[in-house]
Amino acid sequence: QVDLLESGGDSVQSGGSLRLSCTASGNIKGPFSMGWFRQAPGKEREGVAIIDHFGVTNYADSVKGRCNISRDNTKNEVYLKMNILKPEDTAMYYCAATRSYYYTTSRDAKEFDYWGQGTQVTVSS
Repeated sequence: QVDLLESGGDSVQSGGSLRLSCTASGNIKGPFSMGWFRQAPGKEREGVAIIDHFGVTNYADSVKGRCNISRDNTKNEVYLKMNILKPEDTAMYYCAATRSYYYTTSRDAKEFDYWGQGTQVTVSS
């Protein structure tokens, strides 16, 4: 079992910035992919940004140019820096990780085995 703990969610004004962090702990046997998903009320979960162990990334079109995903493999941490936030970015943001030795940059939630509890991001206009 791998546990994921997110932090960094907040309420901000439109145009502001936030940095989300997620730490993976537990039974980590090897390299794995990590990513951020979000879900707004009444909407499906959306893959926002994914990064594999080697640093290859995949972003949703809705955040390209405004967000940057990065990771620290020595700490098993992943980060999401979000800039120029918009009200439509309001959602619960979830950190996700694959099982060890499974590399993907797909934004399909089915590719991911472990999920955090989520951190709320609210952007007001």
